[in-house]
Amino acid sequence: MTVLDTPVSEDRAWQAVQSRDRTFDGRFVTGVLTTGIYCRPSCSARHPRRENVRFFPDAGEAEQFGLRACMRCRPNDVSRDEEAVTIALRLLDSDEERTPGLAELAEATGYSPTHFQRVFKRAVGLSPAEYLRAKRVARAGDALSSGASVTEAIYEAGFGASSRFYEASEGRLGMTPSAWREGGRGVTIHWAVVPTSLGAMLVAATGKGVCRLSFEEGCEELAARFPNAELVEGGSDFAHLLESVVAAVEQPGQSRVIPLDVQGTAFQEAVWRELQRIPAGETRSYAQIAAAVGKPGAVRAAGSANGANNVAVLIPCHRVIRTDGSIGGYAYGEEIKRELLKRERG
Repeated sequence: MTVLDTPVSEDRAWQAVQSRDRTFDGRFVTGVLTTGIYCRPSCSARHPRRENVRFFPDAGEAEQFGLRACMRCRPNDVSRDEEAVTIALRLLDSDEERTPGLAELAEATGYSPTHFQRVFKRAVGLSPAEYLRAKRVARAGDALSSGASVTEAIYEAGFGASSRFYEASEGRLGMTPSAWREGGRGVTIHWAVVPTSLGAMLVAATGKGVCRLSFEEGCEELAARFPNAELVEGGSDFAHLLESVVAAVEQPGQSRVIPLDVQGTAFQEAVWRELQRIPAGETRSYAQIAAAVGKPGAVRAAGSANGANNVAVLIPCHRVIRTDGSIGGYAYGEEIKRELLKRERG
């Protein structure tokens, strides 16, 4: 649990209200029982008496209690947070050479650094520093795919040393940069095609996790994705993972810890993380996913990132539908998508 996630005691919350401490904005709201409103800790309105105050962890709980939002500080103004994230992303994406720090981003958006980091991570799924590292790793991957040497790609991406690249990519790339560029050279991928109630399913995994889950595909399609990898059918260690994956498909939505070995651009990975946050039995629109990753105007890009998902079901792209409520497309057909959603809803 980070400092930002730690519950604020009532005494400390009252101190923050009295000092109008903006670093506590977003960590709780102040309910004023005599006026029936709730405010940000930093609200500039006249302070209420302590006995007339009740603290709530968020705007939702304050409204359930029957309070309404203050018109001065607008504690439920989500658009303000979205605008701040948009400004920060523009700064982070505009200059590959310069990397603004958290304090600079917070100043540009009018937030305290701690509160801005919380807002940014909630929207994008990464802290600003993690977002920059992900962008650099993605740029290195693009350079490798274009034929650059590993050393050239690392330095072109903005890493001062190769060790920084490996630190940043740890946990994100199942393959080394060389193997990535060379279609899986030096990597062993175990695979199997198994029957399921949804049809024949291909499951493939590196030593780090599942790298491909698809329907109506086989070894030929897998070899096209990883032409230089060593493809091994089955395997005793792979069998246990395969069993868990099949169970996840036959009973989608149940909590299972299945390691994944996937990679994409920073934007794609942010979308995939957001897909994994959608509760089983619920759906989101492409527009909602775009907004959740901090780019509300990138609806088509969110759709493309959704379609670029390599591990069906485990990254639940089937939970995304059109804004009008229609089912939308699915790489493996609408029938499978409808069935997955039906199973999750019970």
